Amino acid sequence: MERVGLVLGGGGVVGQAYHAGVLAVLQHDFGFDARGADMIVGTSAGSITGTLLRLGVSAEDLAAWTVKAPLSGDDDVLRQMAEARVPELAPFRPLELLRRPLRPPGRHMVARALTRPLQFRPMAAGMALMAPGRHDILEQLAALRELERPEWPEPDLWICAVRRRDGRRVVFGRRGSPEAPIHRAVGASCAVPGYFAPVQIGRHSYIDGGVHSSTNAAVLRWQELDVVIVIAPMSGPAGWRPGFFPAARRYSERLLQREVRALQAAGIRTVVFTPGRGEQQVMGTDMMSRRRLDEVIQQSFLAAGAHAATPEVAELIRAVTDGRAR
Repeated sequence: MERVGLVLGGGGVVGQAYHAGVLAVLQHDFGFDARGADMIVGTSAGSITGTLLRLGVSAEDLAAWTVKAPLSGDDDVLRQMAEARVPELAPFRPLELLRRPLRPPGRHMVARALTRPLQFRPMAAGMALMAPGRHDILEQLAALRELERPEWPEPDLWICAVRRRDGRRVVFGRRGSPEAPIHRAVGASCAVPGYFAPVQIGRHSYIDGGVHSSTNAAVLRWQELDVVIVIAPMSGPAGWRPGFFPAARRYSERLLQREVRALQAAGIRTVVFTPGRGEQQVMGTDMMSRRRLDEVIQQSFLAAGAHAATPEVAELIRAVTDGRAR
């Protein structure tokens, strides 16, 4: 049977809607149930989607929950989350965050830059130095805390965050990583620097895993997988348009391509879903906005369906689903 990994990238609540649209295509058109993936890697918004999948939420109900539509009769997890009161968030304006003062780097960050220059990412370090945000991500995840179990979800769920003191990526759920309650690991992975406050786990505070990479797909390269499906809301073609978001997409796309090459060099076949210009236009520039989530799901469903229907991609996905059905 084919061993399958699923990578769910960052992108705020808009990114979660993009996940839902793509996963619905895989379920509807190919019978691929993402809940059964052998490994799931989640970063930022992807950590929420991945956790919900591990809690048994279907792709269909994930899409319905995202747009506040009626759920199926048997999804108690999302029903409890839908009933929870979630504080409203202010608009996400990156340029305002970038104007906030930076704290000076500490000795741990300097030491990491000097001793491991090839692993050190200046962008991640700079984001780790931003002043703490004013919103509490754990308030947004209060319902998830009520639903979590004492043990870590199974099969494997890896959640990526960045340790604030030195800018190092930490993968919660992976052997050898710090132990953490699932809601705190998810909160750490979603703690956008300057917007959300860092999340304390043990002796350290953590911020959004997306400052290292919006996908972190390459962490799967030594996991003896046959296929990895990547859903990357923050990547995709951005052309040479000016502005923060096109620049962020270009950067995320470069990292994603590097990670895909690393997977392929390890003998792992890949299927990658990223939003094209049409989906990007609907997604907009406020990744925390809920105004057009139904349109995001619709656009991502149609575009992902067209991509999945191309012969090479369809053949690979069918090989995965057929092999798992036997």
